[in-house]
Amino acid sequence: MLRIGDFSRFGQVSVRMLRHYDGLNLIKPIHVDPVTDYRYYSMEQLPRLNQILVLKDFGIPLEKIADLLEQDLPLEELQQLLRSKKLELSQQIQDTQAQINRISARLVQLNREGLSSPYDVIVKSVPTYRIASVRHTVASLPEMPKDRGMLIHKLYGWLKQQKISAVGCETVIYHTSGYTTTDIDMEFGIVIPETSEPVSETGQDKVTIRHLPASDRVASIFHSGMIQDITQGIAALFTWIGTNGYVSSGSIREIHLFGAETMRVREQPVVIELQIPIEISDIS
Repeated sequence: MLRIGDFSRFGQVSVRMLRHYDGLNLIKPIHVDPVTDYRYYSMEQLPRLNQILVLKDFGIPLEKIADLLEQDLPLEELQQLLRSKKLELSQQIQDTQAQINRISARLVQLNREGLSSPYDVIVKSVPTYRIASVRHTVASLPEMPKDRGMLIHKLYGWLKQQKISAVGCETVIYHTSGYTTTDIDMEFGIVIPETSEPVSETGQDKVTIRHLPASDRVASIFHSGMIQDITQGIAALFTWIGTNGYVSSGSIREIHLFGAETMRVREQPVVIELQIPIEISDIS
């Protein structure tokens, strides 16, 4: 028999860790002196200790290792566990590389401009929302204020008539594949209760109740300033997307965090969140 200190040196595991393994029933001493409380192990236990160390090195939790050893390392379960761990580590590598790319892009920006961008981009997921909305094509940028006012008036008037109360922010969705100053396909919506029944009117500029789809990955910034300057934020978002290995995969979303557009004071700064759904580019 080997005292715990000697077994620790053979197995290259600290005495403290051996005591911890004992507490988890991973590997127990073959004998404990009832008088001195000394713990004794045998050389034959070294293969089991190595099994524990190998599985721990793979990132498998100690509690799971105890379960596997109790079942005498079932082949199929072990294979599935290792495949899952491999996928998890591969995803961590991808996430870390994406983070490195974002840092590199910011360093390039700082070196080029000598100052930090007013926009800090984050990547996040967004849930689905039920919205009431009106979709309209704006002929040109100069007509945008007038057309927006018309859509807002129509939508809020319809909601009042239907006795539906807004429960979230106004959201403007730009259904365009790229930047354009003409024929701007725009949808003005507002978040409403999930209990609202789906509706789709007929005719031009109809009111629709639908779900704004969830997205697993959107690039997001907060624009604090004049509402007419949000094109700067959109440009910053697209620049960030292109330099960080992503491509846009959905419509631009403009979320009014300042309240109702009709209630804002003209020429007053506002806070708007801009979102663009993205996916990893397949161009290496």
